[in-house]
Amino acid sequence: MQFVGRTTLSKFVIENTRGQHSEMGALLIDVAAAVKTISALVGKGVLSGYVGGANVINVQGEEQKQIDVISNEAILRHCEWGGQLAGMASEELDEPYPIPEQFPRGRYLLVFDPLDGSSNSDVNVSVGTIFSILERDAPGNAATSDFLQPGRRQLAAGYAIYGPSTMLVLTLGKGTHGFTLDREGGNFLLTHPDIKVPESTREFAINASNERFWEPPVQRYVSECRAGKSDVRGADFNMRWIASMVAEVHRILMRGGIFMYPKDSKDPGKPGRLRLLYEASPMAMLIEQAGGMASTGRQRILDIAPDALHQRVPVLLGSKEEVERLERYHHEYDTGTDRPFESPLFKERSLFRS
Repeated sequence: MQFVGRTTLSKFVIENTRGQHSEMGALLIDVAAAVKTISALVGKGVLSGYVGGANVINVQGEEQKQIDVISNEAILRHCEWGGQLAGMASEELDEPYPIPEQFPRGRYLLVFDPLDGSSNSDVNVSVGTIFSILERDAPGNAATSDFLQPGRRQLAAGYAIYGPSTMLVLTLGKGTHGFTLDREGGNFLLTHPDIKVPESTREFAINASNERFWEPPVQRYVSECRAGKSDVRGADFNMRWIASMVAEVHRILMRGGIFMYPKDSKDPGKPGRLRLLYEASPMAMLIEQAGGMASTGRQRILDIAPDALHQRVPVLLGSKEEVERLERYHHEYDTGTDRPFESPLFKERSLFRS
């Protein structure tokens, strides 16, 4: 057996959570069990019977798919009973989920997006689950305010990607590591230890159909990338867009790149599109632990203190050199230094007009 001797996810989390956070190891094993359930469900496609909408609009104003609802239930049921949690918060729920009375309470908080990119499930494109673990001061019943912590206080973050193979990518604050599900044995096996995002890249991911709504710094960046060798970048770039954050971030972790879901003017009431707690913060932690960067363009994502459970933010993450360039372009735009100097004396209506 080629898998004999490989480190399993269970062994990895137990070894790396001994001591102060030993109970978190048990919680992560429950999360992995939920991921296996969702993987089996997603893998059946239309045969699962859960394709299509659920005729429900969630708190985001979006139509829930049946598979969103079932995936959400899978995580709740797998994780509510173990005694490690004070509460859970899901992108699919308006309010935090309280631990049922019959189960003991712990001090950890589980935050998750049960099926990111679920709109792609109907067309057999990779989707995923994103999760994050926070901590409150003491065991008990969690309040909404307990979840409103900046991302730098996350104890663990990860995602599962359901593609040709199912992988679980995890950080406990000491690097980013990838585990692949051995479907025959039923174990997640460590296959990608200590993942590193290349500092430079020639690949970017953005939804170009929204270009007319972007801020000038993002328009400038994408324009330069498109111009390729003939322009200031001096290199040709490839553009990607899958419309599944898990799939986009996974590609970046495997081979580098930058993912952009920037601030835009399409809906002035939303400062960004992605949810801070359920998507941006967990992915930012994974990317930073792999040597990359995650920013709004004006602020490090992990430094943002949430003021609402379903708060949205702009997201720019991936290879360090490209995120730093985008931050510089935002700074130059905000300070006006990106605009060429114009002297009123030599404009068209000046004294020197011919």
